[in-house]
Amino acid sequence: MLRVSRQPGGRPEVFSSLQGEGPSAGAPSVFLRLATCNLACAWCDTKYTWDWANYDYGREVVNLDAEEVEERIRAFGCSRLIITGGEPLLQQAELAPLAASLKNDGFQLEVETNGTVEPLEDLERTVDQWNVSPKLSSSGNSKDRREQRQALEALARLPNSYFKFVVTEPGDIAEVCALRDAYELPGKRIVLMPEGVTAETIQSRSPWVAEACAREGFRFSTRLHILLWGDQRGR
Repeated sequence: MLRVSRQPGGRPEVFSSLQGEGPSAGAPSVFLRLATCNLACAWCDTKYTWDWANYDYGREVVNLDAEEVEERIRAFGCSRLIITGGEPLLQQAELAPLAASLKNDGFQLEVETNGTVEPLEDLERTVDQWNVSPKLSSSGNSKDRREQRQALEALARLPNSYFKFVVTEPGDIAEVCALRDAYELPGKRIVLMPEGVTAETIQSRSPWVAEACAREGFRFSTRLHILLWGDQRGR
């Protein structure tokens, strides 16, 4: 059984769109958004997946068998799946059989994770790309919550992991560089992305983020879905 976020109207949040962030930005994709998270980022744009002080769990979450989730994914006829959340690796034991079934039929699988949970081998062997987003102090999470050394070291060892950092101010760059050095993250697999849920915020922060990427040898990512559709759920 998987805990899946609901879209407005009550449908499970399994939808088709474009990957909006990171190395595969622009690629047509199916998204599976899972509920619950072990962090609480101040700027999170999917608080309805975990913030039960302000959202009703019964209205925002539906429990579905993996078979039904797989049927919904396959119905879109798109072979790239982005598993996101919340924090998907909180449900990785339940995810692994679903991922294996889709992988056997030629799906490309990406997992979005905050880097605090070490992936299980059963899931690791089926995932084509890990989009790891370690949180910085600007997220509002304490260091002992947001930085789990064993999990980050395990993900850093995987050749298909990219490290996507959400940055809010120029001072965040030094923190990214410190994590790069501490975990020996290759610069070509580090992605900086400006935080923002409006096109205006993304555009205003993009120049200094891009300059930092050029200076440090990192990749730059915008948020295509925000630029195209704004802060809409299910896009």
